[in-house]
Amino acid sequence: MVNYREILRMHSQNYSMRQIASSVHSSRSTISEVCQLAKEKCLLWPTPEEMTNQDIKALLYPERITESGRKMPDCAYIHKELARTGVTLTLLWTEYCEAATYEGLIPYQYTQFCEYYRSYARKTKATMRIKRKPGEILEVDWAGDPLYLYDSLTGEKNPVYVFVATLPCSLYSYAEAFPSMEMEHWINAHIHTYLYFEGTTRILVPDNTKTAVTKHGRSEVVLNRIYHEMAEHYNTAVIPARPRAPKDKPNVEGTVGVLSTWIIAALRNEKFFSLTELNTAVSKKLKEFNIKPFQKKKGSRLMAFEEEEKSYLQPLPASPYEMAVWSTAKIQPDYLITVEKNKYSVPYEFIGHTVDIRYTSKTIEVFFKGHRIASHVRCYGYCEPRILKEHMPEKHQRYLTWNRDTFLDWTKQVGESTTSVMKSFMTSVKVERQSYKTCSALMRLADRYSVSRIEAACERALSYTSSPSIKSIRTILKNGQDKVSTSNAASNPRPSGKYGFIRGAEYYGGGSRD
Repeated sequence: MVNYREILRMHSQNYSMRQIASSVHSSRSTISEVCQLAKEKCLLWPTPEEMTNQDIKALLYPERITESGRKMPDCAYIHKELARTGVTLTLLWTEYCEAATYEGLIPYQYTQFCEYYRSYARKTKATMRIKRKPGEILEVDWAGDPLYLYDSLTGEKNPVYVFVATLPCSLYSYAEAFPSMEMEHWINAHIHTYLYFEGTTRILVPDNTKTAVTKHGRSEVVLNRIYHEMAEHYNTAVIPARPRAPKDKPNVEGTVGVLSTWIIAALRNEKFFSLTELNTAVSKKLKEFNIKPFQKKKGSRLMAFEEEEKSYLQPLPASPYEMAVWSTAKIQPDYLITVEKNKYSVPYEFIGHTVDIRYTSKTIEVFFKGHRIASHVRCYGYCEPRILKEHMPEKHQRYLTWNRDTFLDWTKQVGESTTSVMKSFMTSVKVERQSYKTCSALMRLADRYSVSRIEAACERALSYTSSPSIKSIRTILKNGQDKVSTSNAASNPRPSGKYGFIRGAEYYGGGSRD
């Protein structure tokens, strides 16, 4: 395409036709014709900056434009489509070529297609979307210079640090002061930023601070666990800037410099005695900064954000992220973990394994190899151990169900003698709960022997004493004495001499002891 702007520029500087033709690679006749038509149309150098070669051609050769048979790009449609994820000028040019062919028109080449779009963006003062898609990236950083809070009694000043976040497309920004750059304030700064923007971006670009990145090697980037969890909550991906590469987040770097003047320097002569008071002043200055008109195009950061970017932000989650603390622990035989002196249960199958513990102000969660295995409501102060029944072994679960009614309901199914023995166990101790272990032992004997034998053994034991022990009942069952009826045992007493040496009356009466 003929470079009409360069022809007019060189002609205004009195270059010869031959020199102009050699520079722009056009014939001398073309150069002469262009200069003559420009004189007739009163088109003088310098031309308006937004006037492109295509505009000059349309002015000098209107008949060629109408008869060219070329399809003009729909720049408004291009600008709208570029805001969508994954859409590029190359893709839109391909679709434009297909549409032109379908309509029987000639498409422009890619370079001319892009020039039309850039010209449209300059004329309409629209945000260029070739590299900056709305709602895609959020750049964050700490300002280099601090502000100060003053102690009302001593006058001592303490530094506070300003967090800055910028949307590269509209340059809409957020700033807030925090007492330190620690994790808690770093996370809260992001939460407040998303609330301020009323949405989230797809990509988050922080610096290589330890609160964001644990390791940034050539082949691997390891994010801080809490920071990564926060990003997942807001459905955004963290792509930290490379070490010592501020160009990876140029917009926030530039905004930090401007805000340092607009906020930090502007408040240098004021004294603040509370963080709330300071952030009220910062918020006021921030609002002025966002509504301040651009220098080189129409509108402001706020206007660009509301018109071109806000609708492309992802919606906020139902509830803000709640910061969590992570730790690890090895599960002990009592299958309990300890968080700030209070104990919480985990499934007993994980005894001996190391687990990850995540706790917030409301909940306690336990993870094993990335899977959550337990969850509790957090308890403050001194609390009894929080033990869930499903976390306990079967024997321990049965222990929880032990009570008077449980044991007596079982004995009613066995017999009256067993009921009497069970009641005897319960009344033989000071506190009834002390007898539950003995009562459960009697129930376990029924699993080993039979219910009928338990009833017979209890009947035999009661024939000896009104308060039998579990040991005597176990002995009766072991020796099979429960199989001998009590009437037979009374009518057939055991011969004493048959079962052992027994001294007779003569031994104790003073007779011969030989």
